[in-house]
Amino acid sequence: MRRFYRHLYCILVLICTFVSFQKISRADEPQAERKSFTLWQLPARTPTQHMAYVMRTVNGKVIVVDGGNRGDAEYLRGFLAAFDNRVDAWFISHPHSDHVDTLTEVLKSPGKLHVNHIYGSMPTESWIEKHEPAHLKTIQQFNLALKKSDQHVEELSLGQRLEIDGLRIDILGIKNPEITGNAINNSSIVFRVSDTEKSVLFTGDLGVEGGRKLMQTAYKKQLPSDYVQMAHHGQAGVDQDFYRAVKPRFCLWPTPAWLWHNDSGKGIGSGSWQTLVVRGWMNEMNVEDHYLSAHGVVRIE
Repeated sequence: MRRFYRHLYCILVLICTFVSFQKISRADEPQAERKSFTLWQLPARTPTQHMAYVMRTVNGKVIVVDGGNRGDAEYLRGFLAAFDNRVDAWFISHPHSDHVDTLTEVLKSPGKLHVNHIYGSMPTESWIEKHEPAHLKTIQQFNLALKKSDQHVEELSLGQRLEIDGLRIDILGIKNPEITGNAINNSSIVFRVSDTEKSVLFTGDLGVEGGRKLMQTAYKKQLPSDYVQMAHHGQAGVDQDFYRAVKPRFCLWPTPAWLWHNDSGKGIGSGSWQTLVVRGWMNEMNVEDHYLSAHGVVRIE
C-alpha cells in the first residue's frame, strides 16, 4: 500500500509540474515580442548537487545544459513537455552523473521528447578508466544510450561559434586531457551564451587548473559576462582571478542548501566545502544578486 501511495504521489507531482510549466511558457507570456532569450535554472529533485538549465530563444528554440542526476529526469521531461517536447540543442559540460545522467535516461526512453543535437567535448572511456575509474560506468552507460538511440555527441572545438536563432554561443574551453588531477571536472566545457541584451557564462565543474589554463589563452578576453554559472556548484572550482576576469553582475548557483551554507549537518560552516569562501569573493566584487537552485525554479528574462 505504501508503494501505491508513493507512485500516486509521484504522478501528482509530475502533473503539477507539467501544468505549472505550461503556465510558465504560455499563459504568462508577455504580449510584446521578446527581445532576449529566457533562461531557467532548475532545482534538484534529489538531495544531491546537480546542474540543469533550459534556455528558449526569442522565436522558441530550446536549449538544455546538462540536466542533472537520474532522479531529475522525470522533472525535466515535464518541463520540456511545455515546449512541445523538442530540444534543439543539448550541451553536456562533462560526464559526471549529476550532469549527464538525465540525458542518459532520456536517450534510453525518449518517449515524445525529441533531441535534435547533442554537443560536448567528452573524454574517452580509456582516459576516464585511467584517471577517474570510479566514474567509468557513467560514461559507459551514456555512450551505450547514445548508440542505441542512434545519436552522437557533436564534438566542440576551441573558438567555435554556434548561432541559434540570434543566440550566439562561443566555445571558450574544451576537454583538457593533459590535466589529470580533478580530471573530469577540469575537462568541463566553458561557453558563453549571448545576444544583444545579456550574456551568460557556463563553466560546468571546471577546476582551478582548467580555469588557469583558459586564462592563459586569447579566450580570456571573452569571459566578461552578465551572469556566471558558479563552477563546481560554487566551491572547489575556478579561482578568484577567474571570476574577476568574468566580472559578473549576477551569479547562478546550481547548489543545494546544505552546500550553500557549508553545512555537514551540524550547522552553517560545519562542512569542509569552500562555498562560504567563494560567496565572500562575490561580495568583494559587489555582485548584485545570487540565484540559488535550492530556492526553486529561477526564470531570467
